[in-house]
Amino acid sequence: MEAEGFYMNIGAVDHIEFYVGDAQQSAFYLCTAFGFRICGQVGPETGQADHRSLLLRQGGIEVVLTSALNPTHPAASYVMQHGDGVANIAFEVDDATRAFELAVERGAVAVEQPTVHSKDGTEVVTAAVLGFGDVAHRFVQRTGDRKQFLPGVMDIIAADPEAGEELLSTVDHAAICLPAGQLRPTVAFYEHVFGFSQIFEEFIEVGSQAMDSKVVQSPSGKVTFTLIEPVTDRQPGQIDTFLARHGGAGVQHVALLCDDIVGTVQTLEQRGVTFLQTPGSYYDQLQERFERSALAIEDLRRTNVLIDEDHWGQVFQIFTQSQHVRKTYFWEVIDRHGARTFGSGNIKALYEAVAREKVVS
Repeated sequence: MEAEGFYMNIGAVDHIEFYVGDAQQSAFYLCTAFGFRICGQVGPETGQADHRSLLLRQGGIEVVLTSALNPTHPAASYVMQHGDGVANIAFEVDDATRAFELAVERGAVAVEQPTVHSKDGTEVVTAAVLGFGDVAHRFVQRTGDRKQFLPGVMDIIAADPEAGEELLSTVDHAAICLPAGQLRPTVAFYEHVFGFSQIFEEFIEVGSQAMDSKVVQSPSGKVTFTLIEPVTDRQPGQIDTFLARHGGAGVQHVALLCDDIVGTVQTLEQRGVTFLQTPGSYYDQLQERFERSALAIEDLRRTNVLIDEDHWGQVFQIFTQSQHVRKTYFWEVIDRHGARTFGSGNIKALYEAVAREKVVS
């Protein structure tokens, strides 16, 4: 398995592509609230009549927002079925054609045949296969100027000279909701096709609800997926709700890494980002849960930031309220102080805190 994964040689997440109803409107929110900058565009102005795509950047994060301009483009059927959401998580590779061939040989469904894009000494080779649900993985091989995202296709826009501080640095992980019974087959698929390894698993019980979770990661350690399925003999919960509203398997959230979560949350809130509120009783119990906190508890309380701990350290995280019509996809902001896991201890702690708040009220 390691040898197979090595020949595909997946590096980091190259970019994440969303299919959305209105790329310009979605870009306005991400730029105004999160501090992204529009750096490239594809559309009728560049000779593409069937879709519009905007490239957004911040730190090492690249997001592509694509809207269909006619019903034949895949974004049209995707948005009709799922609403706005992640349609492609792209991987950096050394050889996109070989990675594509290996993936297909191992059972993946081809989505985009290998294509070479080149201009002025910069060359990008892309190809894509289906991952889970309607979400694909694009292999991206780059030679030359990285800023030329898709040479010969995408017009690059000059950097904003007044761009502010970049608070978010990279994609930490993506959380994926799967229908019941698909968790183990999906893990096996990523192990066999892409050479990923399972690095963590947990059965999470929250009152009368439960979910099963496994984490898979690329050999480079730079691509991580948290895979979650509901447990059918328990009461329906948030995973069931996502699957019903989204119309099947999909990305529930993407976590973006930062270096100072307290300061980042304060800045994002000032820009208009709305985060989930945490009951005060959650913070009242922190001293019982942890011997110490790397960040001041009062700062966490003030910003609604959550804390969890594993053998390696602590992780601080917070989730945005969904801005999507179906209330499906949302963002996570995460700050790691050595921790390698994903804050699953917060699910039970938050549930218990909410229960205590109801009793008091």
